[in-house]
Amino acid sequence: MLRRRARPGREAAGGDPLDAAQERRVRAVLALGGVPQADLPDGVQQVRLRLLERTASGREAPRDVSAWAAVVASNLAMDWHRARRRQDRLGERLAALRPPEHTAGGEDTRLLSLAVARGLDELPDAQRQVVVLRFYADLPVRSIAEQLGVPEGTVKSRLHTAVRALRDRLHQDEVV
Repeated sequence: MLRRRARPGREAAGGDPLDAAQERRVRAVLALGGVPQADLPDGVQQVRLRLLERTASGREAPRDVSAWAAVVASNLAMDWHRARRRQDRLGERLAALRPPEHTAGGEDTRLLSLAVARGLDELPDAQRQVVVLRFYADLPVRSIAEQLGVPEGTVKSRLHTAVRALRDRLHQDEVV
C-alpha cells in the first residue's frame, strides 16, 4: 500500500508528496468530479503515484504542486466517468459528503447543493472540469489553462457556457 502517514521531514526525504491541505483539495476535486466516496482513497493514491512517477522519471517537479494535483484529480474524475458510464448520480454523492445542517435554511442549502450537483453531472466533461477547478479547487483561469494545456480564452469560454447552463438549470428547476 502506498499511503503512509506524514511525519515531520518525510517530504524532503522522499516521503508523502502531498501535504494534508493538498490531499483535502484532491479529495474535494475527485468528489465534485463525480468519484464515489468509496473510490476517493484510490483517486488520492493515483495522484500521489503520478507525482512520484513524474519525480522518478527525472522530470521537473510541477511549479505549483497543489494546482497540478487538482488538475490530475480532475482528469482522474473524467476517466472514472468514462469507465463507469455515470452509473451513480453526482447529486447523491455530493449530498452524502455534506454534514447534516440543523439551521432553518439547512433544507434550502441542501436542495440548492443537490440541484447544482445534478447540473454539474449534466455538463459535458470539459465544462464540468473547468467549473470544478475554478470554483471548487479555487484555481485561477491562467493556472487552469496552463495545467490543461489550452488557451485562457478556451477556459473562459467553457466557464461561461457551463455557468450559463447551470444558471438556466437552476431557474428551470425553480431552485433560484
